[in-house]
Formats: sequence, structure tokens, C-alpha cells
Amino acid sequence: MPEFRTDLSDRLRPLQTALRRKLGRADVLAEMIRAVNSSLDPERVADTLVQRVAEWVPAPCWLVLAVDDAGRVRSLAARALTSTLTDPAQAVGEWVMQTGEVFATANLAGDRRVQQDSTKARAAVIGFPLECRGQTVGALVALDRAPATRQPKFTAGTLTKFLAALEPGAIALDNALRVQRAEALSVTDDLTQLYNWRYMQQVLRRETKRALRGNRPLSLLFVDLDGFKSINDSHGHLFGSRALVESASVIRASARETDIVARFGGDEFALVLPDTASDGAVSVGERIRDRLAAHRFLEGDGLSIALTASVGVATLPDVAATAEELIQAADEAMYWVKSHGKNGIHVAGA
Repeated sequence: MPEFRTDLSDRLRPLQTALRRKLGRADVLAEMIRAVNSSLDPERVADTLVQRVAEWVPAPCWLVLAVDDAGRVRSLAARALTSTLTDPAQAVGEWVMQTGEVFATANLAGDRRVQQDSTKARAAVIGFPLECRGQTVGALVALDRAPATRQPKFTAGTLTKFLAALEPGAIALDNALRVQRAEALSVTDDLTQLYNWRYMQQVLRRETKRALRGNRPLSLLFVDLDGFKSINDSHGHLFGSRALVESASVIRASARETDIVARFGGDEFALVLPDTASDGAVSVGERIRDRLAAHRFLEGDGLSIALTASVGVATLPDVAATAEELIQAADEAMYWVKSHGKNGIHVAGA
């Protein structure tokens, strides 16, 4: 990383004419288009954008922000940001995305446009909107590690060409995010936002092959809510749907980070537990069952409903040699609990 001995404003001033000419060249724009369209991964697109722009603007620290499929502002690329600068840089990016305007300040510390404690962020900053199809889809923020003597800025002509040169990056980033959202929707259950069963089957086949190849255990849990039908019958399907969403949240929070959680259908859920033998799977199953039993459903709607769960556990290679056999074994174990009083856990083959 080059060492910058002058402040950001001083470094930008002598570059204006040369940068304006460079950004007006067709080969520079073509190279930007090729670079940012080399991937459909939003983070790689953002990182490539930073790499290109850092060759034009002499700033040591960079951040790219965009909005993810859940509507949250998301950091896609960061370069050389210190812990002191990270949050203020994000606040600048959010300001740029909200206003669609360029942000520039000689010293971020105390800048009233940034609604957060940036008093320690003594840094010169310039932020640019990433415009695509008439909308601001993200923000590119450049920061120095020290304040400047004056506000860093481009001349009007240079800024126009610079923002135009950013547009291919904005389009590529927006396209990558759209693809990512579409992929997420294709594998997600609309109601609970857990994985859907089709995706779960793909994961299970993949993990089965990996487990057999590496001689590692693999467990599958089936979780069925006991008495769920009574909610639909007594309170209607809208309340039933809300209870399913709450159930999904409890189950997801009870699982481990490595577990894959899906809605099987109706009021049934499934969990794939890689590298987990039956005793570990039973521990996860018991935790899920206990937390569901302790939860009071629909309290936000003025109700307080208790539900329990029947859990079936199957482990490869103990009772199955294929993904299909594992599904059948877990399903039969769950129905064993259903036929023996419910609110319990059973291990296939036990």
C-alpha cells in the first residue's frame, strides 16, 4: 500500500485534468465493464470495483455498501478500515444511499450529517452513490486516516465522468444482488424463511456422499408439532401460520450453526446434522423439544398456547446407507413417537 504524505484534498487537486482525460477513454471504461462483470458474486464484484477505483483515487481506505434481499444495509467490500473508521464509514455510506448525493468532508469528526458518534473519526472522507437504472443501489466510500486542510472534491467535469465510470460497477453489483436474491427465494420456504424441502433433499444427498466418502456420521431429525391442528381449528389459519413462523424461529435458534434447517411441509420440520452421531443428534433434538414446550405461542396476539413436538432421529451409517433410507428412517422414528404418546424423541433402530 502506498504511503500518502499529503492530505486527501491536496492529493486530489493535481489529478483532476489527467483523471478526467483517463475516464473519458473508451478502453478504460471497457476494462471496467469487463472486470466487474467477471463474477456474479456481489462481494467479488464490489472488491473488483474497489481495486479499479483505488487506481484512480489516492485514498487508503475503502468501503462498498448495498442493500441485501432483507432490506438491510450490507458491507460488501472493505479495504484497510480500522475499527475506529468502520462504523463512521458505514454511516457515510448510508447517508449517500439515502440521499443519492456525493458526500465530502475535510474531517468526519463531528460532521452533523452522520447520525452517530464519529468524534474519534478524524478523517477526510468522500462518498459516491452507485447509480443503476435511475436508482441508488449502493455507495462507494473513500477515506483518509487524517483530516484534510479543505474539503476533498472533484471539479464538476471530473465528477461527471467519475460517476459515469462507476455506473458499470453499479449495474454489475445490482445484477449480482438480483441473482443472489432469486437463488435465495428458490431455496427458501415463503412462510418460515427456512430452507424448503427441495433444497434440503439436495443438501442431504450431498452430505450423504461426503459422509460415506469420509466415513463420517450424518444425522437427520424430523420434528412434528403435536396438536398444531387445534390452532387452525380454534383460531383460524392466519394464527396457525403465525405459530408456524414462531416454531421455525425457536427451532432455528435451538440448532447449531452447522445444522441445516428446513420446513418439510405443514407443521413438520427437518434438520440435517453433518458430522453428528446419534448421541449428538439426540442432544439437539431434546433441546428443540424442550424449547418448543417452554415457548408460549401467539402471545403477541393475546393468546398463550402451549405446543409440544415429536422428534425422530436417524443416523447414517447406523440405520441407513442412502439419503432416501435416512429420510424413511427419521420419518418412521418420528411417527413411532406420535403413536406412543407424543412429546418425545426416538432414535431409529433403538
